[in-house]
Amino acid sequence: MDSPVPPRPPEPRLRRRDRHGRGMRGPIAPPQVPLSVTRAESFVDLVYDSRDRLERRWPQLSQVDFLVLEVPGFGPDDGPDAAADAETVPLGRMLPAAGGHRDRIVIYRRPVEIRTKSRDERALLVHEVVVEQVAELLGLAPESVDPRYGQD
Repeated sequence: MDSPVPPRPPEPRLRRRDRHGRGMRGPIAPPQVPLSVTRAESFVDLVYDSRDRLERRWPQLSQVDFLVLEVPGFGPDDGPDAAADAETVPLGRMLPAAGGHRDRIVIYRRPVEIRTKSRDERALLVHEVVVEQVAELLGLAPESVDPRYGQD
């Protein structure tokens, strides 16, 4: 007597669609639509817009690096001067050229975002912080760096 051959398990089927037949899901919005821009990316855009606006008036700013960090004290700004601001949270900092680095202006994203409610307020505050740091770098008053400083 021959023993029966056990049945072969069925081969897995390839799934080409989801189980409701509507096709595979894709992104909610294409990458060029503002919906796909993160808050951090839009903040960096605000900083670069301010830099570009000031660079037209002060061409030497093309030799300055502009950085955006989340919070103070974690990154290239961490140093002996960082402890001086123990009682207040800075919105930005100017770092003079040292150790092979060019002059740097650092803007802190989270402290600025916490102090603003709308994108327009955020844009104004970012521009004010950038103007103040550029003024410190150039040794000028903020009003001479940008005549519209403090008027908005």
